[in-house]
Order: sequence, then structure tokens, then C-alpha cells
Amino acid sequence: MKHRGGSPRKAVIHVHPNGEVEVQTPEGTSLGEAKQALLKRARWVIEHLDEIHERQRHVLPRDYVSGETLLYLGRRYVLKRVLSSDERHVKLLRGQIRVTGPDLTRDRVKAALRAWYRHRAMDVFQRRLTHVEERLLWLKERPDWRLLEMKTQWGSCSPRGDVLLNPHLVKAPTECIDYVILHELCHLEEHNHSQRFYDLLHFAMPRWEAVKHRLDGMSEILLNE
Repeated sequence: MKHRGGSPRKAVIHVHPNGEVEVQTPEGTSLGEAKQALLKRARWVIEHLDEIHERQRHVLPRDYVSGETLLYLGRRYVLKRVLSSDERHVKLLRGQIRVTGPDLTRDRVKAALRAWYRHRAMDVFQRRLTHVEERLLWLKERPDWRLLEMKTQWGSCSPRGDVLLNPHLVKAPTECIDYVILHELCHLEEHNHSQRFYDLLHFAMPRWEAVKHRLDGMSEILLNE
């Protein structure tokens, strides 16, 4: 369990995709009080942990061989390894993600795909940021942002206003990407998960809870490497 002090009006509990439980509490809350808040939601937390465990049972480690399924923007593609002595690249072509190169070991294919996803994420996230920022009437200027691989979060926003986005998110459907970006942009106006924060998020994306639920349900597959 992670206990994080902040300034929400009451304890807010998050169950992250990897099973980590985070409790955000009002400033000055003791560890004992945080544990009591968690115990009150114990059944809800256990149900979520059981759902995560059940989903993880069906996720197998990748071998990075031809025929495996890869995700990009919520769509499924077939991995194709292509040996070549003079070419080295990754391309999206006719329902396949093709990795071409002279040495196609598991580690090299994995590294090539990771670099490809990061390159795609830079382009996609920039376009989606431009698309959604007009919904936030209070946003005066576009924040600085960068990619950062995270095990428990799809995005984060620092107190200085720097936005971090997980490159694995580019595997998710576009509406899920928009949700994460909007979530972090709302933190520029309200840094904690207060009622005002959720009011801002609801204004920006009225269906955000359904989209978040969809993203949570895909997390084990999207983060699987």
C-alpha cells in the first residue's frame, strides 16, 4: 500500500493496473487514519485486486516471434519478422507490424518495437493534445510534456505543470489516450483529486468513467512486454 498525503477533502483510494493500492488523504492525516480509510473500502479494493489477478492469468510473456499479436491505437496487428542483411526498420503494413533487420533475436526485436512505439507515441500524443486542449477553456498555453515509462500510471503531472505520458499508452484506443491527456491537463488547474478536479474532468469528457474502465481492463495486455 502507498500512502500519499495531499489536500483532497476525504480519502481517495486508487487500485493501479499492477495491483498497487494508493491512498490519498487530506494534509496531516496519520498513517493509522489512512489505514482505517482503506479498511472501510476493503471489499471494494479486494474485488478490484481479484479482477486484476484474473486478467493477469491470461497474459503470457511475449516471445517476439512472427504471428504474435501486437496492439497499436486499440487495433490488433500481427508481428512479422523479416531477415535482411542491409535493412533495419519497423513498419506498419497491411495489418502487420514488420520488424526487419539482420539479427532478429528476441531482445533485438523487443528493443526495435519499443523504439518504434516511442516514436509513434511522440507523434500521436502531440496530435491528441492539440485535439483535446480546446475543450479546456481555462487552459492558457500548452504545457511541456515528455514520455516516461511507468509501471503504475498512464500519466502524471508535476507541481510545476510538466506532463508525463507513458509510451505504452499509444497501444490503447484513441479515446483512452484522450482521457489520460485530459486527466493530466485538469491537474494543471486542480492538482489534487478533489471534487472540483472531477467536475473539470466531467466537463472535458462526460463519459470519462466508462473510458477509464475500458483502459483499466486492457492494462495487463498493453503493459505486457
